[in-house]
Amino acid sequence: MTESNRSSLEFISQQITIYAGIPILSAGLLGNIINIIVFLSLQTFRQNSCAFYLTIMSIVNNGQLITGLFTRIMISGFNIDWTQTSIFYCKFRQFCLQTCVSISMTCMCLAIIDQFLATCYTRQWQQWSNIKVAHRLTILSVIIWLLHGIPYWIFYDQIQSITLGHSICIVNNFIFQIYYIAVHLVIWNCLFPTLICIIFGILAYRNIQDLSYRTIPLVRRELDRQLTSIVLIQVIFNTIMIMPYVIVYILILNALFDGIDTTTSEQFRFANTLTICLFYLSFASPFYVYICVSGRFRQQFIHVFYRIHFNKWRRRIIINNQIIPQE
Repeated sequence: MTESNRSSLEFISQQITIYAGIPILSAGLLGNIINIIVFLSLQTFRQNSCAFYLTIMSIVNNGQLITGLFTRIMISGFNIDWTQTSIFYCKFRQFCLQTCVSISMTCMCLAIIDQFLATCYTRQWQQWSNIKVAHRLTILSVIIWLLHGIPYWIFYDQIQSITLGHSICIVNNFIFQIYYIAVHLVIWNCLFPTLICIIFGILAYRNIQDLSYRTIPLVRRELDRQLTSIVLIQVIFNTIMIMPYVIVYILILNALFDGIDTTTSEQFRFANTLTICLFYLSFASPFYVYICVSGRFRQQFIHVFYRIHFNKWRRRIIINNQIIPQE
């Protein structure tokens, strides 16, 4: 690859990172915050275990966007790399990235499993869909993934690059690098969650089709339909967005064993830039997926922000204006 072609790829990657990354970051942070507000403002969601999983997922999604995408924009878009200047941030970023991704994927799996349990015929299975179980499973999964992230503190380090002329934040252990790509990224964060979500999504969908023939309160029936539909569509959307990123990393893994030249390295770097925007889009999209899929969620969104929070703010303004200062 000639120097001009390499420069062109770097320029295109920079522009993609800036003009695709910044909108994804801004829209994602706003959307996840709105999700959290809606889920916490309505008692229907506060008492529902599936909604609890989606709330936790929105929180860690924002953590993923801030530590991952924001730093990526600064590095690739503006050549500001804090991982080069701070050994702590080098380790912390990778730890936070992988922990947030894993917790988010786990919450998605637990949400779809919860909807399968909630819509089951058997009362015994339905009892496992409750908020106390959701709290315990979430705490357990957070602890597991926090412990799993300890090796990232150990094996990520600032290493001086001879070709680049400055230090870079990379894995200093080849075996752990293989584990990260082959096991953690491909299996734990993609194939395994996707398989679980597809299986239980199909089962939950079959249960939903039979809800109209069962004696279930209308409010509960509509809530189950709503949550199952938004989780199912979110699973499909995430799979489409994440798969290209995983495929690129599988190709990188194969190249590590076969040997990789400069030209191939630049091509992989460019492909990684393209697919990583799609990857982060899966963490920025939940609110917009819910809005598009569920008319009921649109009504709840309007109810929360207009009838609850806006009216509360307006009443407070009116009360303050009616206060007469006493001499």
